[in-house]
Amino acid sequence: MPAPKPLEKRLLLANLDQPEYTPDLACYLRHGGYASLRKAVGMRPADLVAEVKASQLRGRGGAGFPCGVKWGFIREDEKRPVYLICNADESEPGTFKDRQLIHKDPHQLIEGIILSALAVRARLAYIYIRGEFPEGARILEKAIAEARAQQFVGPKILGTDASLEIHVHRGAGAYICGEETGLLESLEGKRAYPRIKPPFFPAAFGLYQCPTIINNVETLCNVVHILRMGGAEYAKIGRPNNTGTRIIGVSGHVREPGYFEIENGALTLGQILNDLCGGVREGRAVKAIIPGGTSSKVLRMGEKFRLKLRQADGALAEKEVGILDLPYDFDSLTAAGTMSGSGGIIVLDDRTDMVKALNNINRFYSHESCGQCTPCREGSLWLQKITDRLVRGGGRPQDVDLLLNIGENIAGRTICAFGEATAWPVQSFVAKFREEFDAVCGTGRR
Repeated sequence: MPAPKPLEKRLLLANLDQPEYTPDLACYLRHGGYASLRKAVGMRPADLVAEVKASQLRGRGGAGFPCGVKWGFIREDEKRPVYLICNADESEPGTFKDRQLIHKDPHQLIEGIILSALAVRARLAYIYIRGEFPEGARILEKAIAEARAQQFVGPKILGTDASLEIHVHRGAGAYICGEETGLLESLEGKRAYPRIKPPFFPAAFGLYQCPTIINNVETLCNVVHILRMGGAEYAKIGRPNNTGTRIIGVSGHVREPGYFEIENGALTLGQILNDLCGGVREGRAVKAIIPGGTSSKVLRMGEKFRLKLRQADGALAEKEVGILDLPYDFDSLTAAGTMSGSGGIIVLDDRTDMVKALNNINRFYSHESCGQCTPCREGSLWLQKITDRLVRGGGRPQDVDLLLNIGENIAGRTICAFGEATAWPVQSFVAKFREEFDAVCGTGRR
């Protein structure tokens, strides 16, 4: 792995800084691995949850829900079996961080799963991994076997009464299985149709109708470091409500694409682009940035936002910023009308045809719709058909408004958030680059 850039802050990727580091148990132990587990086996589950709450860790899979709050939904007097699931179904276009953790430091993930299972009193955990990651599945199965041989997994963990079995379950490639309740349906051997919430919140009625906690790969890896340093100390990294580090994957028209670990809120999109990725390739100008995977709303160069930012003296002050001055964290991007999502940043240069770019996104979502909800099933296909027509030069004057109308009739009208993921790119691309869409409607290609 390349050496860290000066502006990176590596926590989850710290082991990979060592040239001799290999993804086996012996190497992980030499670098302090499973020390957090040895500490945790002497703690009560409630104390483990309290540490994660104190850390203010938010989920790294897309929604950014507070991890400790989610864990707290499991009742202490729960009589039903509790399950823990690691969501490793990384399928969001532009996102490629979780697979790095799986391939290069699998025992960090295994330790995070064990710690999290102890906290929620789960005795069975599943790693649901994307079907296109066969090597990742083999690496995890080997790591679990190594951990079992050292009594980190299985009955009587480290000689205590705690026990945990971990199973790797490979998906079959459907994007919808990344949605937590669709994942549960798939894990139960059924078609991955997302469930209605309420009442089917996983923490109450999850796998086999039992309490289930579902966390992303990166989220679970963070737990290792929270238990090692303590929740309060971890919370000092980043900024309030946006604590810890974030692994981002940057792709698109940049000189040096790749994945980087940064302190939440410490860098702007401009610093990520220029200092971590070497700027836009061929010296071109930035046209737009998709900040959190294709589900997030696109940002156009030249946009301005008014944000409350913390000054050097610690005081909050309202300031107008452009997209390159936006701090990369949950709250700043939400205030800018988009989201950090899965951490997949896609940079588009000034030669990008935004109609073709949207058509590419529409093709993905129409193909991946599970088909359960009519607005999504029919709407995603119509969105693709319209942008297909625009790209071929057959645009009609009514097509731009039709795109917006279909998007409005999908968002908020589906069981899961896939509807919004389908509609938001359309709404933001058309709203922010209307002139490009108008130019191809009724007049052929530009």
